[in-house]
Amino acid sequence: MKRIQSIDFMRGLVMIIMALDHVRDLMHTTSITQLPTNLNTTTPVLFFTRWVTYLCAPVFVFLSGAAAFLSMKGKNDISATGKFLLTRGIWLIVLEFTLVNFGLWFDVHFGLFIFEVIATIGVGFIILSLLLRVRTNVTGIIGISIICLHNLAPLAPFAETSLVKKILMPLFAPGVYPLGGGRLFFMSYPPIPWLGIMLVGFAAGKYFGPDIPRQRSLLVKAGLTAVGLFVLLRFVNVYGDPVPWSHQKNGLFTFLSFINVTKYPPSLQFCLLFLGIMFLILAAVQGIKNRFTEYVSVYGKVPLFYFLVHWYIIHPLVFVMIFMQGFKSRDMVFGFNFGRPKSGSGLPLWAIYWVWACIVLIMYPLCKWYGQYKEKHKEKKWLRYL
Repeated sequence: MKRIQSIDFMRGLVMIIMALDHVRDLMHTTSITQLPTNLNTTTPVLFFTRWVTYLCAPVFVFLSGAAAFLSMKGKNDISATGKFLLTRGIWLIVLEFTLVNFGLWFDVHFGLFIFEVIATIGVGFIILSLLLRVRTNVTGIIGISIICLHNLAPLAPFAETSLVKKILMPLFAPGVYPLGGGRLFFMSYPPIPWLGIMLVGFAAGKYFGPDIPRQRSLLVKAGLTAVGLFVLLRFVNVYGDPVPWSHQKNGLFTFLSFINVTKYPPSLQFCLLFLGIMFLILAAVQGIKNRFTEYVSVYGKVPLFYFLVHWYIIHPLVFVMIFMQGFKSRDMVFGFNFGRPKSGSGLPLWAIYWVWACIVLIMYPLCKWYGQYKEKHKEKKWLRYL
């Protein structure tokens, strides 16, 4: 499959942004005790530091769907594509609960398993592998229906203690579940809402082609329509997000309330806003090739490699930080604390940005080397899985 520059750029951009969120999550002074989007305690800079990273997950999932379509189109072999998506989906789930979970928690006891974006993409690939013979337009309609209607799931007329509710709700909403032996399972990215984004991405894959002016026009229209619908729904304040906006202490914080949409699970308004932003960025970089786009695309060509490796750079820095701040190994608390003490550790926000910049710079030569290695060794099929 011939690479599409705008997709590589978009992936690379969100990989760079994603690292900021992970550095903040693991190392910021208040990341363990304070939600950066809580308008009662946050600052505008902290809010936007978190908010801008909301772009990452929907872009990953949408472009995963689009790439699946382009792969199928390039092979012209539905069976081969289905087999690849199935095995890759299973592989991503395995990676989530091994290398990704360990990189996130650094807990040798694996006391906490978290189901995040890699696993939800894996589940999406498995389901998509079963839908390849369905007409693309129908797949897109299914995806749009999920995005628009999944917010109604909590209203299903089943008792909270019913078996149906216990089985289905983890597929639609986040939750923490005991596994026994003191271990917990945290459903952070319930797969059904994210599946809707992937299916829409798959259906949209047919619009990524050589006709750049047509692509740009379609992307601009899609972006403006999505953002416009977001503004309309958000202003009406009736449906599309479980947390309505409200007037705050000043105009700036009222604006923050207006754009403070729900990611877990991704609400209709969340999807409209951030997919709309993605469409507009994709439109802006169509056909543009310069040093900046080439630099960013280096990360976007090897997104899974970047995702795995960057955890194993960030998390050791957490331990360096806490020991330099005078804490001992006995003070370390794993699980949701990432190995940090219960209080007193962490870096101010300005330092988070410095660490983030260093992480991105460190990852560049690694990603460039691995991208070139994959390009030179296309005969090694296992490289398609990393």
